[in-house]
Amino acid sequence: MLTTVIQSLLLFALPYAVSPARAQDDAELKQQGQALLANNCARCHAIAATGESPHREAPPFRTLGQKYPVDWLAEALGEGLSTGHPDMPEFVFEPHEINAILTYLKSIQVPNHVPKSGPLQGR
Repeated sequence: MLTTVIQSLLLFALPYAVSPARAQDDAELKQQGQALLANNCARCHAIAATGESPHREAPPFRTLGQKYPVDWLAEALGEGLSTGHPDMPEFVFEPHEINAILTYLKSIQVPNHVPKSGPLQGR
């Protein structure tokens, strides 16, 4: 009976476990995404977790998640991303490239700034 319970628990938990192969796939996707952004976007945008954008009107990519969910960029990346700063060129990426870019972008997002003091502070 105990063996059956343990087997059932393992079968239930197995799909939720992060396998080493999955972690390696994510690492490769992040690396591919970073390379795509370095080749196409880094001349204007800060593409890392730190640093300033070379173009003053180009937002650092690590802050995109503060405006909207990063996944919302998928359609624009596939159909032609041409908005942003006024002199931004148009880019169109393939589905596997979009997946890599989104995986990388999600890995570098910084949280919204939370005020250090608020109405409940000091009470």
